[in-house]
Amino acid sequence: MSNQPLSATLNWVQDRQFIGANGSGHHLLVDGNPDSNTGPTPMELVLLGMGGCTSYDVVHILSKSRQNVTNCVTRLSAERAEDVPTVFTRIHVHFEVSGQGLDEEKVARAVALSADKYCSASIMLTRGGVEVTHDFEITSI
Repeated sequence: MSNQPLSATLNWVQDRQFIGANGSGHHLLVDGNPDSNTGPTPMELVLLGMGGCTSYDVVHILSKSRQNVTNCVTRLSAERAEDVPTVFTRIHVHFEVSGQGLDEEKVARAVALSADKYCSASIMLTRGGVEVTHDFEITSI
């Protein structure tokens, strides 16, 4: 993995809407008003970022373990503080891993390695006081 600096730019559109662009040129509408629903809120993006990070880890670790993964769906649910700042207090991550002949111990190991060693986003949130839990289910095809 690269330790190169990352960059992002947000340009205000109107109200609480911004067009975000990352350093590699991808664009996304961000909407800070959850009632208008024109794009993900900033906190939804944090949750998606964490989900993407840990999903990548689990699939990558399993492929390196020679596991025949055909699909991985990661479902995240989060709770937030009642008072401002309404930070995440808990996040639960549920992996639904499908494949042929998947080894339950290897899936458990991949989830644990992501949570404890590799997923920068999850570890950053955990160190910030967020309780992050994980579980998984396996579907053999």
